[in-house]
Amino acid sequence: MSALELEHVSKSFESSEGRVQVLRDVSLRLEAGQSLALTGESGSGKSTLLHIAAGLEQADQGRILVAGQDIGSMGEAGRAGLRRGQVGLVFQHFNLIPSLNVAANLAFQARLAGREDRAHIRALAQALGLEGLLQRYPEQLSGGQQQRVAIGRCLAARPALVLADEPTGNLDEGTGERVLDLMLGLTRAEGVALLLVTHSPRLAARCDARAHLRAGVLDGAP
Repeated sequence: MSALELEHVSKSFESSEGRVQVLRDVSLRLEAGQSLALTGESGSGKSTLLHIAAGLEQADQGRILVAGQDIGSMGEAGRAGLRRGQVGLVFQHFNLIPSLNVAANLAFQARLAGREDRAHIRALAQALGLEGLLQRYPEQLSGGQQQRVAIGRCLAARPALVLADEPTGNLDEGTGERVLDLMLGLTRAEGVALLLVTHSPRLAARCDARAHLRAGVLDGAP
């Protein structure tokens, strides 16, 4: 069973200039432990594809399966439940909860999913170099440290799929490289599929496979 399958997905939006086609007959398949980099110019449909895979937006046509479950057959409550249990989201804006310390932020998503495992969270904190920061609050962390917490929070829930939208976009080059190293290493070790949206060909080359969106058409997808 694949972690993510998109079959002939299309999506359009209404604009002041009429209907705009954002995705055109997009298909891809992502297996457990596999990483796929999605590149493309701004406005090419990358974030829309990610949002559709997460069930945050609905496709006009096509089929979307996450961990074997058909998102299109679900209502909003079902899609929200799927995100809690099977999908981890990492964005360039870290979206940590400012009133919670690092330890509580790490446990937050796992608790929502009903999968809080303190030993697993401790192991993630160690792998991410956060052991000495567990009592700090987000405002006391650097950007790279906050992004590491966001990755740990995502993986603590043991998702089948991680969707990452420019996760190093707010970091300097060296910190971004280190954060991506950690993300790739942990998702492979945990057997989690990773779909990474990035503008950087250098970062994209680090993934197992690459695909490119141009005017809503996907080239090179597995």
